[in-house]
Amino acid sequence: MTDTPIEGILETALYVDDIDRAEAFYGGVLGLKTVLRAGNRHVFFSLGHSILLIFNPAETEKPPAADALPVPPHGARGPGHACFRLSAAGLDAMAERLKAAGIAIEADFRWPGGARSLYFRDPAGNSLECAEPALWGLETRT
Repeated sequence: MTDTPIEGILETALYVDDIDRAEAFYGGVLGLKTVLRAGNRHVFFSLGHSILLIFNPAETEKPPAADALPVPPHGARGPGHACFRLSAAGLDAMAERLKAAGIAIEADFRWPGGARSLYFRDPAGNSLECAEPALWGLETRT
């Protein structure tokens, strides 16, 4: 078997029922840069070399219009999960940012290998994690 040509994850999707609240949370509370908003269908954010896609499943489950890009219908219901890569100093700053915004931190702990993780929820109930890359044996990129 040969090595896979896959280099990483280009985008990650979460689903929400309120795009305005999601944009306020991810852009305002987490400080992510909005790169695209399409009405009540979706809002996309830049995270270094990847993109976080926030979709409204009530819109993305609809088949594309005849003149639209042929993206197949998709969607998910219920809370999803995404983990954001942060340095140790970044985790401290994020914990303070979340506390200042009144966002409850559900867990803040060190894994057996020593990496730290913070868990919290977005307004739609998605489980979000911020963790040091050492969690998966990866080096911190600056």
